[in-house]
Amino acid sequence: MKIVFFGTPDFAVPTLEKLLNNADFDVLAVITQPDKRRERGNKLTPSPVKNVAIAHNLPVWQPERIKKDKETLTKLKQLDADAFVVVAYGQILSQKILDMPKLGSVNVHGSILPQYRGAAPIQWCLYNGEKETGITTMLMDAGMDTGAMLLKATIPIDLLDNADDLAQRLSVIGGDLLIETLLKLQRQEIQPIPQDNAAATYASLIQKQDYALNWSRSALQLHNQIRGFYPNCTATFRNQPLKITASLPLGAVYSEELPPELQKISQKLPDLSNISGSPGEVVSITKGVGAITQTGEGLLLLREVQLSGKRPQSGWDFVNGTRLTVGEVLGNGN
Repeated sequence: MKIVFFGTPDFAVPTLEKLLNNADFDVLAVITQPDKRRERGNKLTPSPVKNVAIAHNLPVWQPERIKKDKETLTKLKQLDADAFVVVAYGQILSQKILDMPKLGSVNVHGSILPQYRGAAPIQWCLYNGEKETGITTMLMDAGMDTGAMLLKATIPIDLLDNADDLAQRLSVIGGDLLIETLLKLQRQEIQPIPQDNAAATYASLIQKQDYALNWSRSALQLHNQIRGFYPNCTATFRNQPLKITASLPLGAVYSEELPPELQKISQKLPDLSNISGSPGEVVSITKGVGAITQTGEGLLLLREVQLSGKRPQSGWDFVNGTRLTVGEVLGNGN
């Protein structure tokens, strides 16, 4: 089966590699976003998908705006592909492009559609505290993730999963599901199912203000925000920005969801029933573990933080390095 692959970030790499390692498929070309300048050194850096394509000597095309790029559109049509595969490409494809391949254009989307259509499904499902997510393959149309669904695979979400953890797991599942989808499409063994638009939810692009932590929210809400928008959520500490990159809401209700190593840590924590303070206040410090902070509802353990200009560090190293004391108050993020 002749395939053209559209994708850009790490999330798309396992799917491309699955196609390249399967004799049933011939990847004719890879379309990815233009190289971008990164913060360190401001050097132009290729996308993860481009790196894989180059390693396999594949043609790589990087149009700034694919819908307006006549040269790319002409080359795409000349390839006479059986299917286009799109995984987190980063540009909207016109119906003209989607209709080029014989079997259509297949998208690998990181949610259980029709929930979490849009640019950031993994992040928002964590933010909202979902217990389950998955991958949906669909036949693309000109809408935003509105095409008819093909196959689905679901996985549970663990209490400590962050956006990177979940994306990595889903990307592997997505590669396997895509292979199954294409083979069944070719054999006409799939009946596309229209989405129920009334049940749809939207996962919008994440904005800077979404990273700001507000200690009046509950411990669970803050934990979900921290892991959903990992590693960018910020509070303030001694009037300086403080990223909180890993946390744990405390209480018996969460203990069964913890891995063994954290169950051991939780046993070291003090009796929490008589501890309270104002939102953002450090109400306890546990040796070898870290600081416990009062929220609008419940207590939150700071497992990993990052001071401005520094590398991430454990909650205990943060306590030691700053000589943090009980009673200090962390401010809301900006």
